[in-house]
Amino acid sequence: MIRYQKDKEQIVVLTLDMEGRSHNILNHEIAGAFEPVIEHLKGEKAKGELKGVIITSAKKSFLAGGDLEYLYRIEDPAQVFRFTEKLKKIFRDLERPGIPVVAALNGTALGTGFELALACHHRVLLERPHIRVGLPEVRFGLMPGNGGVIRLMWLLGIERAFHILVEGRRFTPREALSAGIVDELAADEKELLLKARQWLLSHPEGRRPWDRKDGRIPGGTAKGRLGLELIPRLNAQLTSSFHGNYPAPEAILDTLCEASKVDFDTASKIESRRYAALLCHPKTKNMIKAFWFDHNAIREGLSRPKGFGRFRPRKVGIIGAGRMGSSIALCCLLNGLEVVLKDISKMVAERGREHIVQGLKKQVEAGRISPEEMERLLEKVLTTDTPNDFASCDVVIEAVFENENVKKKVHRETEPFLDEFSFFASNTVSIPITRLAGASSRPGQFIGLHFFPPAEVVPLVEVVRGAKTEEETVAKAFDFALCIRKTPIIVKDDWGFYASRVRNTYILEGITLLQEGVPPEAIENLGLQAGMPEGPLALADELSLPLVWKYEKQAAAHYGEKYVQHPAIEVVERMIEEYQREGRKGGAGFYEYEGPAPVLWTELTQFARSRTAPPAAEIKERFLFAQVVEAGWCLHERVIRSVPEANLGSILGWGFPPFTGGVIQYVVHYGKEAFLKRCRQLEKVHGSRFKAPAWLKSLKVNELEPSL
Repeated sequence: MIRYQKDKEQIVVLTLDMEGRSHNILNHEIAGAFEPVIEHLKGEKAKGELKGVIITSAKKSFLAGGDLEYLYRIEDPAQVFRFTEKLKKIFRDLERPGIPVVAALNGTALGTGFELALACHHRVLLERPHIRVGLPEVRFGLMPGNGGVIRLMWLLGIERAFHILVEGRRFTPREALSAGIVDELAADEKELLLKARQWLLSHPEGRRPWDRKDGRIPGGTAKGRLGLELIPRLNAQLTSSFHGNYPAPEAILDTLCEASKVDFDTASKIESRRYAALLCHPKTKNMIKAFWFDHNAIREGLSRPKGFGRFRPRKVGIIGAGRMGSSIALCCLLNGLEVVLKDISKMVAERGREHIVQGLKKQVEAGRISPEEMERLLEKVLTTDTPNDFASCDVVIEAVFENENVKKKVHRETEPFLDEFSFFASNTVSIPITRLAGASSRPGQFIGLHFFPPAEVVPLVEVVRGAKTEEETVAKAFDFALCIRKTPIIVKDDWGFYASRVRNTYILEGITLLQEGVPPEAIENLGLQAGMPEGPLALADELSLPLVWKYEKQAAAHYGEKYVQHPAIEVVERMIEEYQREGRKGGAGFYEYEGPAPVLWTELTQFARSRTAPPAAEIKERFLFAQVVEAGWCLHERVIRSVPEANLGSILGWGFPPFTGGVIQYVVHYGKEAFLKRCRQLEKVHGSRFKAPAWLKSLKVNELEPSL
């Protein structure tokens, strides 16, 4: 568990090596293993036979963080408090004045793993592009609970610590050095341990700022001016960004504020109490379920066809050097793949290459890759105007503009150059894959890969299975998405697929509220307050109103006589046909785009049929219910086949509020029977779009809990 080695200079190296795991995690097991080691070190220190301690790892990573599976099970805050206080005592014993301790970080250290590093007097980090360090707990609805908040505050000051903690950033080695959360970088493992030893030998006494009488928090505490100026400003930033929906950022600010006014050990107890309460909060449980359990279930192949070996692509062809195509190319390059980028001419393809260059420069500026690595990556890009160059590609992705004839044409040109083991994918957003595959002589190897803009940022990819797509092709497409570090969800070739279909209900509900007399500014703000990343009218403009209308036309064709037109379509038709306002790309939609910033069109109030607007709480609820009900229909119709894919797909694909845990977890959190009752009430007033499908009615909530 922990290997102990002492050299002739009386320096002890503690090597973390958790049995039966590929990564070290700091849970109740390894925490217990630390206790006798700490006691032994105390004895060595008392005898004067210890000059320093180095903590490192036998794994490729240093310490991956806490055990979320263990933490998720805990329901009693008192139990959490006891556990974190026990771990903090170990960390405190490490750093107490006397013997210096260095963290030799040979790999990634996140969460509790980095809190251990912060408890060391000095941190040396191996400089590798894949290594990340930091405190990303807020991404799981949590805050650091083992001293991370307090130590970061003492090292950097309240404001800098606040931004690092609330952003939940994972730092590259150079970013970590620049931010001041590590002290040195090392080129290799040998230099890592050498620098650790050198620091120990030149610093015989280890004492932290909070253990010195003259120690001060950089920038001051919240007692004086900071309490009157900084804390209210940071609180306003939280309200603007999170609208009171996320307890973790608020808990972080409260902890920083209160902890800065007291001594270190009292501050540490304040942190423990906040952390314990937060871990047992329902919203935190929702986020852990989505971003840990659901995410892992998908990546481990929950819906991937079984019986096929892992697909390991080396070279990817991309047709279309526009923003989407070049963004996909950038994803591929950053994950070690070669790229052939084709467009109508070499000159146009080179424009796509320039977009890739700009993307790589941003990676260099962020310290994620070196300038030399950037040049090596660019050597892996071939721009072309001929499909002949796709001959050695393992997969070819078409990312041309949304025109069925053009998409079929480029496929027919490309297919003769593909070998029998490769497959072809279309990045269409609205054209059925089965129809596009009609141009193929081997439709079994034709599939949809729906990326979301910007492709280098959005982590989701929809793998769209056509009517004749072979299971092996689905498995290969799934593996390809994982290879470029995307989260793949497998969806049926149905109108709007999954993400676009459900997202459209949010847009249409917002437009319907215009008809009900809700001011457009209120519609947008209440969308944000509900937890969505942008207002429904802004989203409609971004996608384009013709596309919004197209999805609804596809629904009409799909359901035939059963189709009931959404009340918002009347407004959509008038915006397009009467006013020629089609969205942002056309320069006019629900917003005006002529000035320095978009502003809502002043004529939108003409669409109001009523002046009796519903209450704000009901509006926010309708936004979310509309999406959840449609997601339920997608599961009912087997457009998507698993709850983890529905949940995580909703969060990553179009921004359904993460604090809910996703569309189906929203029902669990709301209470199934209460949710169905509310659906009946909304259906009675607003129509069949709120009718809950049989799938939701038969949902067995107790079966959705992850197996631990």
